[in-house]
Amino acid sequence: MTTWIFEPGHTEAAFRARHMMVTWVRGLFKDVHGQLEFELDDPVGSTFAGEIDTTKVWTGEPERDEHLRSPDFFDVDRFPTITFDGRFTERTGDTHFKAVADLTVRGSTRPVTLDVAYLGRWESPFWVGDENRGEMRRIGFDARTTINRHDFGVAWQDKLPRGGVVVSNEIELVLDVEAIHLGDLESTGAISFYRRDDPPAEGQAGSPAAADV
Repeated sequence: MTTWIFEPGHTEAAFRARHMMVTWVRGLFKDVHGQLEFELDDPVGSTFAGEIDTTKVWTGEPERDEHLRSPDFFDVDRFPTITFDGRFTERTGDTHFKAVADLTVRGSTRPVTLDVAYLGRWESPFWVGDENRGEMRRIGFDARTTINRHDFGVAWQDKLPRGGVVVSNEIELVLDVEAIHLGDLESTGAISFYRRDDPPAEGQAGSPAAADV
């Protein structure tokens, strides 16, 4: 299996919940780090793992974001991350798969089944200023599932007349992943952007998202 590292500038976890019984509210996490072991020719058994920074939840409404960070929802002071760890279990088409992951939210871990689509592979140059440090292979995925938030202790609710609720119990999740070949990250020097404790290599500046777009 080949190791691929999530590119956090173009990887995100999104959720969608019904609001007031009539519409949808969408939220987003952009700070997602992780990696996967994957080969398209032999995908079953491929593994993946990641971590999401819950403190950076965003829905476009600051007051709602603060409520989501509170103990009513993600309780970010006690649980600053969401983690997932899984594997591909079945190939359902040329580029479609089933996967199972252990999802941990607010300290509660539950297995979830994912529908995964492989979106393709491409090579792109890695520029630092006017210098091309080399090619980097990229792959992309779209993974979807639906969970019951009460399974993870996200239990705040307010009732409406005639049996309605403010927030749906079922939450739709979508994980969009762009990942870069680990060997290419190391050969170009871009790996320093993906090690949180290391500064960028000499002569590099900015983020990987800005440097190679």
